Amino acid sequence: MLQQANRFHGHGSLRFVYKNGQTVRSSLAALKYVQNPYRKNSRFAVVVSKKVLKSAVRRNRVRRRIYEIIRRELPNLKNSQDIAVIVFSAEVLAMPHAELQTAIKNLFFQAKLYK
Repeated sequence: MLQQANRFHGHGSLRFVYKNGQTVRSSLAALKYVQNPYRKNSRFAVVVSKKVLKSAVRRNRVRRRIYEIIRRELPNLKNSQDIAVIVFSAEVLAMPHAELQTAIKNLFFQAKLYK
């Protein structure tokens, strides 16, 4: 799990990312990101809709898998970014970890979020 400083709190800041953020898409997920000069740490959210996976257990499993990948990549990412990963494929649940990690890293690379 990510540290509390690296997580969103409340819907207002996530709504700001949805409204003002730039988007990078893949076949599995989308990445919305925006620069936040008021923070020194990047904040992340992983969103999995009920339309994608009906079961809360499965949605949470996908979130935990993606948060773990983000946690390991955190030292390599730029600071002061607000980032939301929106999953829209149920395939993410059954994907091997290495493939999912590659997919998430590619989204970060396309968004130019690496230092």
